[in-house]
Parts: sequence; structure tokens; C-alpha cells
Amino acid sequence: MAGAVVRHYLTTRFMDSETTKCNISYSLHSHTRSPYSLPLFHNKYETRRVVALMNGCEGDPKLPIGSIETRTLTTVPSPSKAMERLDVAIRELKCNPPPLTSGILRLQVPIEEQIEAIEWLHAQHDNLPRCFFSGRRSRANGNGSNLLMEIGNGNGDNCFTHNLVGTAGVGSAVFFQQLHPFSYHDWRSIKRFLSAKCPLIRAYGAIRFDATANISPEWKAFGSFYFMVPQVEFDELEGSSMLAITIAWDNALSWTWDEAIHSLETTMQQIASVVVKLKKEASGEPILSKTHVPNKTHWDLAVEKALQEINTSSSQLVKVVLARSSRILTATNIDPIAWLACLQVEGEDAYQFCLQPPNGPAFVGNTPERLFHRKWLSISSEALAATRARGESSDLDLQLENDLLSSPKDHLEFTVVRENIQNKLESVCERVVVEPKKTVRKLRRIQHLYAQLSGNLRREDDEFEILSSLHPTPAVCGLPREAARLFISETEMFDRGMYAGPVGWFGGGESEFAVGIRSALVEKDSGALVYAGTGIVEGSNPSSEWDELELKTCQCTKLLQLEVPKQSKVEILEIIY
Repeated sequence: MAGAVVRHYLTTRFMDSETTKCNISYSLHSHTRSPYSLPLFHNKYETRRVVALMNGCEGDPKLPIGSIETRTLTTVPSPSKAMERLDVAIRELKCNPPPLTSGILRLQVPIEEQIEAIEWLHAQHDNLPRCFFSGRRSRANGNGSNLLMEIGNGNGDNCFTHNLVGTAGVGSAVFFQQLHPFSYHDWRSIKRFLSAKCPLIRAYGAIRFDATANISPEWKAFGSFYFMVPQVEFDELEGSSMLAITIAWDNALSWTWDEAIHSLETTMQQIASVVVKLKKEASGEPILSKTHVPNKTHWDLAVEKALQEINTSSSQLVKVVLARSSRILTATNIDPIAWLACLQVEGEDAYQFCLQPPNGPAFVGNTPERLFHRKWLSISSEALAATRARGESSDLDLQLENDLLSSPKDHLEFTVVRENIQNKLESVCERVVVEPKKTVRKLRRIQHLYAQLSGNLRREDDEFEILSSLHPTPAVCGLPREAARLFISETEMFDRGMYAGPVGWFGGGESEFAVGIRSALVEKDSGALVYAGTGIVEGSNPSSEWDELELKTCQCTKLLQLEVPKQSKVEILEIIY
């Protein structure tokens, strides 16, 4: 059935007959790929395959979910014991189904041992949708996420608290996806499944940089936006871990409790409980080819065109960010999860993320830039712009820092970003504080001009307003925003997709989004598309801007060609916006 997306549950159940039957329900859309692959039909002696498909955007966001609940079970010593405990809990749930037509239920099992979420995710099959998000922190000094989690002991008491470090998930209890731009209706559809009383029920995902642009084939699986509440989730905490399952159902979406729990059972059958330590080092694999879009000639023409527009007296354009896509092919397939684990070493003070829809490539990144973080009504954002490399010595590093601070061109680029974000926050906040107003933020291999902004929203619904108004910031688009967006759409010869778009999560009382820079799209048998961009303002030079692109992507080549033992099969792409 061309032009259709399978929306609902496709099920095969064990029966005495030779082969079971299933009913397939369709929801017509303009894209052709099903969010999940079609099921395999087996006889009673073979493994059942169940596919979970509930698009929460198709519901009525005005109708509340019947129940939103989290239950904490008894603490166990290992992931395997947590799996056993959850298997028992699922059987108990099947015997005592809730009397509600809709709801979302999370069962979580604390684990005494701290295990890295990225290592748990690497142990899982890659045939299910998956996600990963690690909040910005410094592993060197042990500072964890600012979200302090209360973990129960299984008897209804909160016995200790832990900082949340990172989250990995596979399968989707409910997903949210459309082709149209992310709207207030879509935001309300996501929030319908969330509650401040259940802070770890979250929807992880990303939004396109430009939802009005045509979606190219490599980004088709993501739609205009894609969010998922994981079916099976592993939370890394400081000093411990937690394994959780989530069941979501809504009869109004033709997705019943029975269908949801059978889908979860099938996903659980594919979960590995043995986690192996990852070697976070390069493989020494050579890069076979690297192709830039645009090439140097077309880049120079694009920058000259931008400068001509900026310098025209009748033009409103002050800044435009032009980007480059680099196709990198290696001798073997790039493992996006192993690669992301290596990026954690490179990006101690950055967000790490991975988002992979069904049958789609993996969007991965290591971004230092926060779009916003909201907890209740408190909100914070930041301005990050202008770039210098780090110096090989402390004296040279200080020299580069001073050059960055004193450069008129870089000051202009940074000021445009900071003042724009401040104006956006002031439109929905009672008071906005900018502190520091301008300093240098030093990362491992690069340094930027930086300012932090904070304020208090007037009401919680302003979260959607702040997301839609902040994105895209002048740091990744330009100013004025619409003039810059139009210039980019007319000039760039590739689809940015989720690159430079919001990537993060929505929760009940808290949400956090980073800017999807320092990112790449990893495709099986096709290598990776690595993205980088640079801001064009008055005084920019095409060759200097090209050199900045090279600075932001050269670590890819260097790290791939490191000479280390061959048994370490991890490709590292250092992607710096």
C-alpha cells in the first residue's frame, strides 16, 4: 500500500494452528517508510515478533491519559537480576491488567553497581529504535547531572538519592512523529504522556533545523521531528544504575493494554543483560574517501554571495551561518554507539546523544551548546559563538584566548547571538540575568566566546514558546532569523536534517535541549555524513572560514588514523561545530 505508514500493532501470537494471523491498520501519510519493519510470521515453535506502533501525535492532546505511574521494585545487585525481576513483574501485570483504557506505567529496578549507560546500549541489538542522552558534565571532576533522583528501596520509601548521569533506551512505548513542523498540538501530545510525579518518564528526540525544507532520503526516517519514550531503559546514576520498562496504551489510538504488553515482551526477549566494557580508543582504520558538499570552489562563491548581501545597504542580513556536509567512508562500518563512547572521552564538558528511528540511520553527536534547560519555571540558556583552537602550550593558549576576546569580527558575531537570545527570553520571562556577559569557554580542542542567560517563565506552557522562539539561534542560523534561513535554503546544496536542530528530552517538570552541532549521521554501508558550520559576518574571509571548517572536522581524520591495536574496532569522528 504505497504512501502509507503502518500505525498500529502487528502481532503474532503462539497458537495451536500452524501460523497466526494479524490485522493491519493503516494511517495515510505522504511518506512511504514504515516506522518499524513488518513482522515475520512464524509457526508455534518459532520466536514471536511483535511490533509496537503507537504514534502519540495522532491522539487528542486535550484528553488526559487515564494514569501516569512509576513503581520502584526491590534493589538488585546486577542487570541480569534486574531482568529477572522485571520478567516476573510483567507476568504479574498480565494477570492483573489495569481497568483503564489509556495510561503509561514505568517499572524500575535499582541496581547496586554503577554501569555506563552507553556500554549497556552497545550490548543491545540494533534492530530496534534506540536513543541515548548524557547531560553535560565533567567526568574528570565527577560532577554529574543537575537532576537529583530519589531512588526507592522497593517498599515505598525513598532511601537514597543519586545524580543521573546518562540514559539509554531501546524500543518505543510510544513515539511522536509528523511531517509538518513541530507545533503546539504536537508538544501537548507529548506532554499528555508525562507527569512531574514521574520524572524519568521522558520523551527523547530531535527536531529538524528547518522543517520547511524538503526532507532528503537520508533523513526520511526522522520526519520533521521524532521523539520516543523507550520501552526498555537503562539509567546510569552516580554510584548505581537502574533498569526500567515502560508500557503505554491508548484504546483511542487502537493500541490496547494487551497489545502493548505483548510488544514489550518481545522487546525484552532481545535485551542482553551481559554488559562488556568498551575500549574507548581509535581503531587505526584509514579513511577511504572524504567528499565535501560544497567543495572549496563553491564554498568561496557562497561566502562571497553572503558578504555581498550583508554589505548591501538595503539588506537586513547581519549574519548567516553556512554549513558543510562531509561524506566519510571507512574500511568497515562505523559503529555509532562505540563511536559515541569514544566521544565521551573527547567531550567531557558536552552533551552526548544518539537517536535512531526504526529502519533509519543513527544521528549522533557531542555538542557543548545548550539550547535551554527548564526545571519548573526556571530556565537557562547560553550564547556560544566564535572559535579558536587550543594552544599547544599554556602561553600559546592564552595568546589565542586574548586574540579571541579582542577580535572585532568575533565580538560582533558573539554579540549578535547573545542579544538575540536575551531578547527571546525576555519575551516570556519575568526577569533575565546575563552572567557572565562575555568570557571564553575552553573545551578540549577548541575555545569559544560564551555567556550564560537565565530567567523565570511566567507559566509552564511558555516552554513551547521558548523552544520555538530560541530555535534556530543566530549561532547556527543567522540574523535576522528568517532572512538567514531563506539565504541558507537558497544557497546550501544539502539537507541539514536534524543537524543544528534541538536535540534532547521533554519531562513532566523538567526538560533539556542541546543544539545538535558537532554531529553526524551514521548510515550502515554508507559511512558517515559529518556536519560543520561557520558564521559569516562583515569582515569574514572565505579561505579563513574554510580553515575553520577544517579545524572543526580535522580531528575526524586524525583520530581515525591513530595507530592502536587492531582488536579495538571503534571509529572516532571528532565533530566540532
